[in-house]
Amino acid sequence: MKHFPHLFSSARLGKVELKNRIIFGPHGTTLGHDGKVTDELVAYHEARARGGAGLTILESATVHKTYAYPKQFIYLGSDDCIAGISKLVKACHQHNCKVFGQLFHAGRAVRISTDGSQSVAWAPSEIPDERYRIVPRVMSNAMIYEIIEAYAEAALRLQKAGCDGVEVLAGMGYLVSQFMNPLSNKRDDEFGGSFENRLRFLAEILCRIRAKVGAEFVIGVRVSGDELDGLGLDAAAMLRICKALDEKPLVDYFNVIASSSATPFGWIRVFPPMEVEPLYAAPFAKEIKKNVGKPVILGGRINQPHEAESIIAEEVADFCAMVRPFIADPEFAIKAETGHSEDIRACVACNQACVGHRLAHFPISCIQHPESGRETIYGELIQAEYTKKVMVVGAGPAGMKAAIVAANRGHIVEIFEKSAQLGGSVLLAQQLPGREEFGGVASNLAHELQNTTATVHLNQEVTVQSINEFAADVVIFASGSVPRKAELDLDEKTDIVYAHDVLKYNAKTANSVVIADWRCDWIGLGVAEKLALEGCRVRLAVNGLVAGEQIQSIVRDAWIAKLNQLGVDIIPFARLFGSVEKTVFFQHTTSNEAIVLEGVDTLVVAHGYTSNTHLQDAMDGDKVETISIGDCIQPRSVEEAVLEGLKAGVSV
Repeated sequence: MKHFPHLFSSARLGKVELKNRIIFGPHGTTLGHDGKVTDELVAYHEARARGGAGLTILESATVHKTYAYPKQFIYLGSDDCIAGISKLVKACHQHNCKVFGQLFHAGRAVRISTDGSQSVAWAPSEIPDERYRIVPRVMSNAMIYEIIEAYAEAALRLQKAGCDGVEVLAGMGYLVSQFMNPLSNKRDDEFGGSFENRLRFLAEILCRIRAKVGAEFVIGVRVSGDELDGLGLDAAAMLRICKALDEKPLVDYFNVIASSSATPFGWIRVFPPMEVEPLYAAPFAKEIKKNVGKPVILGGRINQPHEAESIIAEEVADFCAMVRPFIADPEFAIKAETGHSEDIRACVACNQACVGHRLAHFPISCIQHPESGRETIYGELIQAEYTKKVMVVGAGPAGMKAAIVAANRGHIVEIFEKSAQLGGSVLLAQQLPGREEFGGVASNLAHELQNTTATVHLNQEVTVQSINEFAADVVIFASGSVPRKAELDLDEKTDIVYAHDVLKYNAKTANSVVIADWRCDWIGLGVAEKLALEGCRVRLAVNGLVAGEQIQSIVRDAWIAKLNQLGVDIIPFARLFGSVEKTVFFQHTTSNEAIVLEGVDTLVVAHGYTSNTHLQDAMDGDKVETISIGDCIQPRSVEEAVLEGLKAGVSV
């Protein structure tokens, strides 16, 4: 029986036939260098081509000097780009995976330039957006036509490099969208005013591209079916645009998402965290498909093959574009096609090492699969020259990853966990409201561990004696961390509990709660939401600029939005100082002035964690080789834990 028959049927985009309906969608990687494709970027895309994708669409590439950031984007403004792209295309083609490019100009959404100075923002009109808050300069007609030609020249370079097609990014509140949107385009010339005039910029780009590349080359547009934020193009406006493009005809396909870069609300949906429901853009793609004659691609939170199958079978769209599922598991497609869907390492939409790295200008990766973005280093697992007996102490994310990699390299591995369940700190995080999906980190690693030769011991606490009796060649310590209890001048009459105990349901809180969040990570946000949902009046005092300062910004902003809806008061720059009965004192960390919070029934202290090193300390001086990884080195995040597990497994 064929698995997911609709998803794995061939279909055409323009003149190009794809072997299946699965597309590795466009996204920034920061794997390029100096505006060019690197070996790292080639290996990254080839891994997904080898893993079964029918088409890969390259990351947004800039086309003109008015928006050229070579440290962050591939630049198609000169022929220097062709050789690197050609190498990438050849690598993907050998796996029967087609390659399209994507063309992009952000307009008013300008970034800091490579030397740290603020670049000049250009746009149709002198109207800023809410995220960048820069009043742009108005583009002259001469500049508009120059940029139109730059799009066409960039498409020609992609064709010369061997790409099979190109798409224009026409959504998400970027330059093309800024021209089409009457709220951001107030021009009174041929590029503004009427619907036809506002569409002219995109139409001219598409016409010039077609004139350059000929009739056979595939041309598409990526649109936001709805920009969702009330200030961008809504579903009705975008449907009208798509129908007009279809009727001319100017495109071979429509690639539909739903988001905008122009506002914080819309930006959250560009990279939807787990708070955003799967298939959130499906209604917009379905409506566009009903009204156009060209194929429609749907992107956005398609996380499982059965979801993608239903999209094709129910004619919501003709193709599915997935990004983060392929970052988490490059073999997503081939596992689904060969009947091994249960082995797919499902994305948990945490945004930590994918989007988080990209926005911080670091190479893209994945907390579950740190090999992503590091394919030239860890893409091929090398078998160990000598088999070793390896003991892993602790079965959280770090320990499980180390055991998986070491076992897959041919070592004899046994992993010991003192509790009854694999997962470590992830088991705590998944208990928070709306964070159940994060538990996939633990369940995915546990499933991978089960598929190795490693032996798992639960409910077994390791001692120095048991380590000596085991007689390992290598001991990997992944013993995690324990709650930190800072020395504070707190009144014994104040009802005090610790966040760790609240998360484990080992502590009760009264009606009016103050949370002293020293670390500004997920714990303060999560406990605040949990207690607010339980009916408490919550004040979250954070020792930083903003709640969740330590976590990925999109996840943070979505979480803060929920706290705002729940009526949680957030107090920034607040260092816990002391308490007297039901009054808690904080010190403002930039002014040193007092912050006095009265009427506190329960004070919840979230002061982080400290490394659990008692075993390592007790073994100091022993001759056995030891490696420490994860929180037992220093409490950090799951990303560091799994990465260090990978490195440990490779090193033994």
